[in-house]
Amino acid sequence: MNSLPRARETLYFQNLAGKLYYQPAGYVRLAWAPDRVTFDVIQAYYEQVLALLQSTGVRCILSDHGQRTPLPAAAQEWLTTNWIPRAMRLSNTHHCAIVEGANPMHRLSTQSVVSTAPNGFLFKRFDSVEAAEAWLLALGL
Repeated sequence: MNSLPRARETLYFQNLAGKLYYQPAGYVRLAWAPDRVTFDVIQAYYEQVLALLQSTGVRCILSDHGQRTPLPAAAQEWLTTNWIPRAMRLSNTHHCAIVEGANPMHRLSTQSVVSTAPNGFLFKRFDSVEAAEAWLLALGL
C-alpha cells in the first residue's frame, strides 16, 4: 500500500460524520466514521466539503466509505437535489471516486445517490483507496 499521497494530506474538518482532508494532488478526501449520524450532521459535513472545494480550487472528491452506515433517505435526496447541483455550479466539481463500504445496505444507499445524481456528475466506484486515487490523478483536473 502506498500511503505517500495521504502523508501530504491536511485535515481540514471533522465531526461525527467523519474527517475531511485536503489532498494537494488535486482532490478532497472524505473519511467517513462508522457511526450512524443525524441528517444535520451529514449536512454540516457536506457543507464543509463544499467550502473546501471552493477555497482550494480542487474539483474532485474521494469518498472513502469504509464502515459508513447507509445514509438516511432524506440525506440521499438532499445530496442529489441540492448539494451536488451546488457543488457542480459553485466549485465546478464533476468527479467523485467512491471507495465502497463493507455494508451491503450501505452499497444500496450509495447506488441510490449514484443513479439519481444530476447529469454531468460522474461517480466511479472502487474497492481500494489506491485505485480511487489513481483514477482521480489520471483525470488531470
